Amino acid sequence: MAYDRLAALSLSIDDVSLERLERETSSEFARVTTEIALTGPDDDGTTVVGRGEDVTYEADEHDALAHSGLPDLTGDYTIDSVSSRLESVDLFPAGPPDREEFRNYRRWGFESAALDLALRQAGTNIESELGRSLEPVQFVASTRLGEPPTTDRLEALRERVPDLECKLDPIPEWDEDLVADIVDTVGSDGVRILDLKGQYEGTDVDVPADPELYALVLEAFPDAVLEDPALTDETRPLFDDPEVRRRVSWDAPIHGVDDIEALPWEPDWLNVKPSRFGSLESLLEAIDYCVDRDIRCYGGGQFELGVGRGQIQLLASLCYPDGPNDVAPRAYNDPELGASLPSSPLEPPAEPHGFRWSDSGSD
Repeated sequence: MAYDRLAALSLSIDDVSLERLERETSSEFARVTTEIALTGPDDDGTTVVGRGEDVTYEADEHDALAHSGLPDLTGDYTIDSVSSRLESVDLFPAGPPDREEFRNYRRWGFESAALDLALRQAGTNIESELGRSLEPVQFVASTRLGEPPTTDRLEALRERVPDLECKLDPIPEWDEDLVADIVDTVGSDGVRILDLKGQYEGTDVDVPADPELYALVLEAFPDAVLEDPALTDETRPLFDDPEVRRRVSWDAPIHGVDDIEALPWEPDWLNVKPSRFGSLESLLEAIDYCVDRDIRCYGGGQFELGVGRGQIQLLASLCYPDGPNDVAPRAYNDPELGASLPSSPLEPPAEPHGFRWSDSGSD
């Protein structure tokens, strides 16, 4: 198991600090995250910093964390024992989060910072410890089409990156004319993933089950991966076809191997969002499970603003570089696109350190 290669790495934490990050996004909301820094000594007496990112979605949760502070995390650990420590303490000391999954998001921020610190204190990097090589990362651009939906942003993206592939979020406002415009803009094969968002409940991005919408996009984009459909009496018949089932992927329900095994059928695809898993052990166990069963994976992001973006790119480079990874560089999430954008694939760092794509934090 991949986790076993990391579990015994030692680390020493002298201090914990937090930095609030905020940035406007192309999805018309201000994203707030917290970058976590775990500080400890190096062998030569200098200071080493391990970084991670808490991608909890409510800004109030980040403000509360900054105000209340954290339980004491200083001390000497292994990766396995620091994970146990993080499981035993309350990382939301100001009160329970609005959504229980936020506990996993915050824990992932601390676990990834701990891994980064341990690797740096050992003078190594994650690819060496896992015995894997970094590969160029294929990525897609995830974008919404506005209200009312148009192809304007798709056209702007394709002007900058002519062969760019996309992940789109169909909504009930989509009609045949819009779908035809999308096909004219990027081609039916230019849409790699359709995120139906049918597995969310009580969030701002919920999309109700819509058999007519599902039928429309299934036909218009015959090769696209179909992420998180809502299976109801009205929509389930669309997924009785084995060929359609082979296109289905899951994201929101997946927090570990038990969730994969509880799916309505064994999947062919899975969106791996590390923060959903909470712990490094749960994440790597799930990736091993998928490898053993030939389940194809691709990485997913959470509008990371700091070091977390590079960390999900790093995992994609190590574990599923050829998937339609929703890990595009942050410039793709800016409300106003720059004159040029990085194109896929994303080249890995030549001299990686710790658990980071780059020491500068850029992506």
